Amino acid sequence: MKILDRYIGWNIIAATATVLLVLVSIFTFFAFIDQLDDLGRGTYGLGKIVLFVLFSVPTLTYELFPMAALIGSLIGFGTMMRNGELAVIRCVGVSKGRVVYAVIKAGMVLLVSAMLVGEFIAPPGERFARDYRSLAINERVTFKSENGFWARDGDSYINIREILPGDQLRDVFIYEFDDENRLRMSTHAEFARYTNQEWMLENISQTLLKEDGLERRTLPEAAWDSILKPDLLQMVTINPDSLSIWSLAKYSRFLRTNGQNAQRYEHVMWLKITYPIATVVMVVLAVPMVLRASRSVTVGQRVLVGALIGLGFHLLNQAAGHIGVVYEILPVLSATGPAVMMGLVAAWLLARTP
Repeated sequence: MKILDRYIGWNIIAATATVLLVLVSIFTFFAFIDQLDDLGRGTYGLGKIVLFVLFSVPTLTYELFPMAALIGSLIGFGTMMRNGELAVIRCVGVSKGRVVYAVIKAGMVLLVSAMLVGEFIAPPGERFARDYRSLAINERVTFKSENGFWARDGDSYINIREILPGDQLRDVFIYEFDDENRLRMSTHAEFARYTNQEWMLENISQTLLKEDGLERRTLPEAAWDSILKPDLLQMVTINPDSLSIWSLAKYSRFLRTNGQNAQRYEHVMWLKITYPIATVVMVVLAVPMVLRASRSVTVGQRVLVGALIGLGFHLLNQAAGHIGVVYEILPVLSATGPAVMMGLVAAWLLARTP
């Protein structure tokens, strides 16, 4: 049986790897074309566009894993069906459950591969790519918001207009409130640098609100102890979809601690947890789709069906995220819903497959 498991697994994994390579190549080409709109801005030349796209490939690979797994399984399993190999396997007494078990083992290999890419390769690659592009175009990394990034730190509200490479900030505004939510002090620092586990503010101007009036003062520099560390700042400069599960959990906890809405980040966190599992579900889904089809079904037809289902799953994931935020559905439910739905469909089709 181990030989059979290896044979089925090799067919599925080899076909999936081929499909993944093709899909990544196609989507990378379109990403390259899309970046040409910014060609010539700042120092963003053709070579830097190529480098940006190359470092974005791991994230793209991770996003395409479920679709590639389904199409690859349909091709690999379908080829065995067309060659009569599945019929021979079933005729010698191998049960449907045993075949599914072999398929799941192959799916687990793909699951581990997806997790490794999604957790350890894609996040740093995406972070470097976006920072590299921003530096080439604007010579700085800025937050997307028109008024910078806002955060809460205890009784203080922080506004950061620009984040620079090397754990440095520019134009930092700190608004401190008292226990009765009255503004107590306003601080502006032209520059901030993170050294020795703390922020050092430079060129500081402060306004203190007292009962008898305002008091203004300036300082050349001062230490600033804040829970807003550089690693947290790096998280909000990029799309949460490209963060690791650990980073998402850490930033979600930071938002909840400071009374802010963490639903978007929690949704993406749960989505990343279930995404590799969805890869296994897609592999299993291919089994009844192949066994229920006739041997006359062509490879092109299988690819088309797999592409449509994979695209539908991707769109359903995107819609679930927006619906969950709008209707305040628990992130664990909105994120896992599409994968659970596909799993139920796969289980129902398997039960009806002889």
